[in-house]
Formats: sequence, C-alpha cells, structure tokens
Amino acid sequence: MNWDQVEGKWKQLKGQAKEKWGKLTDDDLDVIDGRRQQLVGRIQERYGIAKDVAEQQADEFVKALKAEDREEKKAQRAGHR
Repeated sequence: MNWDQVEGKWKQLKGQAKEKWGKLTDDDLDVIDGRRQQLVGRIQERYGIAKDVAEQQADEFVKALKAEDREEKKAQRAGHR
C-alpha cells in the first residue's frame, strides 16, 4: 500500500492509526485525512518527537498495512482454491 491508497482508504484505516497513536484525537485524524505530511506533523506535535522519527513511524505504519494487505490477498486466494 502506498500513500495514495492510504488517502483513499483513510476512513477504514483511522481505527488502526488511532491504535498506533492513541494521543491523536478524532479531530486530528479527520484533519490528517490520509496525508503523510499531516500525519507526520500531528505525530510530532502530540508526541514531541523529531520530524525524522515521526516520518519513520508513519512509513512503518504504511509498510505494516502493505504486509497486512498482502496476507489478506493471499488468504483470499487460498480460500478460492
């Protein structure tokens, strides 16, 4: 999954983002709307961390979604055999 896909699926992914970054409010998540820079900025603000650390966390979040998406597709294919 890439950031364009995250933006498109943000309403579905907000819960996972809230689990990872519990200090983000529902209003924060609405403002972020799946945009990487908005997410990075809010993570920095809420957690008081450096921009590069927030960027790394955001990118790891997307990588985890990508891996989860692959596993889901693999399971779906296995179910159709």
